[in-house]
Amino acid sequence: MTNLRFTEQPLSEWMSREGRESDIVMSSRVRIARNMLHHPFPMLSTNRQSEEVLEQLQQALTDEQFAAYGPLYPLLITDLDDLDKRVLVEKHLISPNLATDSRNGAAFISEDESLSIMINEEDHLRIQCLYPGLQIQEAWEKATEIDDIFEAHVDYAFDDHRGYLTSCPTNVGTGLRASVMMHLPALVLTQQIGRILSAVSQVGLTVRGIYGEGSETLGNLFQISNQITLGQSEAEIIENLYGVVLQIIQHEKTAREKLITESRPRMLDRVMRSYGILSHAFIIDSKEAAQRLSDVRLGVDLGLIDKVPAQTLNELNVLTQPGFLQKKFNNGMSPAERDMYRAKLIRERMGN
Repeated sequence: MTNLRFTEQPLSEWMSREGRESDIVMSSRVRIARNMLHHPFPMLSTNRQSEEVLEQLQQALTDEQFAAYGPLYPLLITDLDDLDKRVLVEKHLISPNLATDSRNGAAFISEDESLSIMINEEDHLRIQCLYPGLQIQEAWEKATEIDDIFEAHVDYAFDDHRGYLTSCPTNVGTGLRASVMMHLPALVLTQQIGRILSAVSQVGLTVRGIYGEGSETLGNLFQISNQITLGQSEAEIIENLYGVVLQIIQHEKTAREKLITESRPRMLDRVMRSYGILSHAFIIDSKEAAQRLSDVRLGVDLGLIDKVPAQTLNELNVLTQPGFLQKKFNNGMSPAERDMYRAKLIRERMGN
């Protein structure tokens, strides 16, 4: 099996599985940041020092306990071209920082792509676990098991008062970022999303776009994650996020019920218009594609349309990204050409 499979297949195996509340929660993710004692943090390390970090963490990966998670396939960032790195970012398998600003960076990825261990990113070690639907507790349990295996082999940079030390002060403490990706079209359509997200920010959580901090919100997809890493335990962070997400899910369900009972003809028209455009358009940009796919997904969830399997929509969310389009058709495409090929690809998938 070639490691390039990670950039050639749009749908990660874990994405094809069912998870709780999967009509609203697209995925759950936990990421743990760690640094090694007696080694400069990545931003200050020399080439040789970062090589030593990679060697030590690779050695830790030979622990037989890692066998429980299946084979882990190594990807050295220096072996990847810019397009492959962009595709891996679009699939959330590596971070933008690892792709663009790492020295001796590497990622070790599981066969189903639910586990990604990043080395020499912003921090020496980042452990990421992805699950479908609302499974944030399961993602945390897996991540902390892996963290314990590493800690048996290397000494972490840790302070008795501040906790785990990280390159960015906002990660100091637990080093934990837990997040869920939520599809909230009904809250957007009923103009309640602003109030909901404002309330979220007041309980120690933050809302980001689909690629994390600084990224744009597209297709009514919102990433809800913890903002506080210091002063709370990991269990408290996970419990707080889980509780708030359950409330948002209920608000979204109530909004969907309102739309279907009070505005069924209008909703049916909206869904079928988007389906028609996706099925027949010859030019479509990424922003419109994301919005139209969101409409069709809502239509599927509301039982207004049964022409499109959910897995097809999941594939198209990845396939229509700029990196994947260039990977599939032509690396040198202009933005205008990408819009044409994006429409072509969507037509083909919708037709099937």
